[in-house]
Amino acid sequence: MLRRFSIFLMAAAIFSAGLAQASTWSADPAHSNIGFKVKHLMVSNVHGSFDKFEATVNYDEKDVTKSSVNVTIDAASINTGVEQRDTHLKSPDFFDAAKFPQLTFVSKRVEKAGDSLNIIGDLTIHGVTKELTLNVTELNPPMTDPWGGVRMGASASARINRTDYGLTWNKAIEAGGVVVGEMVDILIEVELVKK
Repeated sequence: MLRRFSIFLMAAAIFSAGLAQASTWSADPAHSNIGFKVKHLMVSNVHGSFDKFEATVNYDEKDVTKSSVNVTIDAASINTGVEQRDTHLKSPDFFDAAKFPQLTFVSKRVEKAGDSLNIIGDLTIHGVTKELTLNVTELNPPMTDPWGGVRMGASASARINRTDYGLTWNKAIEAGGVVVGEMVDILIEVELVKK
C-alpha cells in the first residue's frame, strides 16, 4: 500500500513538473494588431487591420516547439480607415462576413528557423482552409508590468494569395494590371498577458 502511494506521489510530481513548463497567454487587444497590406492599382499599398480578435498561446518555456497558437478574428471588424471600402470588403465580393463571420488560425506545429520561429497551422478565410506558415521574427521574453502582470511580445508575418481563399473580386485597369493585388501581406504585432 505504501509503495503504491509513493508511486502515485512520484507520478503526480512528474505530471505537475510537466505542467509547470507550459503556460497560457492571451492577446491584449489594446496593445496588439492583426494587420495586412495589399497593392492598390499596382502603384501603392493599402493597409488595414481587424479591430476584434482573440488569440490564445499555450507557451512552453522549456521547449518553444511544443507551444501552440489559436486565433479567432471577427471578419466584420475589418478596418482600412475608409467606411465605403470596409463595407465592400465585408460584402460577398470579399469576406462575405454575414456568411463567414470568422477567420481562424490553429497551429499544428512550431519549428525553430535560425533566430526566428515558424508557426505552421491552418488558416481559414471565407470558409476555405489552407496551411499557412507564420514567421515569428521577434519574441520578447516575459517581463513583469507595473501592475504585477506578466507580459511578452511577438512580431510575425506571412504572405497569402487571397484568391486561394475564394476572394477573387477584381477589375482590370486600362493601363494594365488590376485594381486589387492578389498577394496579401499579413503583419502581426501582439502583446500577450499570462493567465
